[in-house]
Amino acid sequence: AAIAIAFALMATVTEVAAGLGLALLLERAFPARRWLTLVILAPYVLSTIVVSAIWRAWYHYDVGFLNTVLRGIGLPGVPWLFEPSIALGSIVLVDLWQSAPFCALILLAGLSAIPPEVTEAARIDGAGGLRRFRDITLPMLAPYLMIAALMRSLDSFKLFDKVYAMTGGGPGRATETLSLYVHRLAFRFFDIGQASAAAIVMILVDVAMGAVYARNLLRAEGR
Repeated sequence: AAIAIAFALMATVTEVAAGLGLALLLERAFPARRWLTLVILAPYVLSTIVVSAIWRAWYHYDVGFLNTVLRGIGLPGVPWLFEPSIALGSIVLVDLWQSAPFCALILLAGLSAIPPEVTEAARIDGAGGLRRFRDITLPMLAPYLMIAALMRSLDSFKLFDKVYAMTGGGPGRATETLSLYVHRLAFRFFDIGQASAAAIVMILVDVAMGAVYARNLLRAEGR
């Protein structure tokens, strides 16, 4: 459970933050905006198996793209999926690449809902870009940020397929999420009772997380 919670926290924070950055970028009008949008959204429409296969190839210690780049600039290769201290972070990076566009779509919808006259009035009053972002954009984006965080945290907490395809929970049990733990108990050791108990715990945690987010969302909307 600790690994699942750590993964969910890291993935949710990084994906919502990256999604916000992408949304702010795509909100602006520039010549290559349409093509850049397609490039950014492409990972999200790929299947998890395809994404996992791509990143397993990139993470390959001897001939992978990432280590080839590192060696090209004089740095040693990194055992991305075989070092317990960095394996979980490596999978978070894969999840970030695939899921940050989803957060960007949610937050882009939120940005488009902000009345332009509000930011224009703040600009006329002398508020700089950072102050407008802090005092106008972020507060008005709060419900959308909560929705993105809820969707990603629930999905990250029960992640199975990406970890199963890339590490199988290893090295050791360094990347064994709660879903993978339930799978191991049920289908490797045939301990159906303990697997069922772990699955119920996972469902209860998901429900509790959803309730907390829903309460905060309603509070942000003044209900």
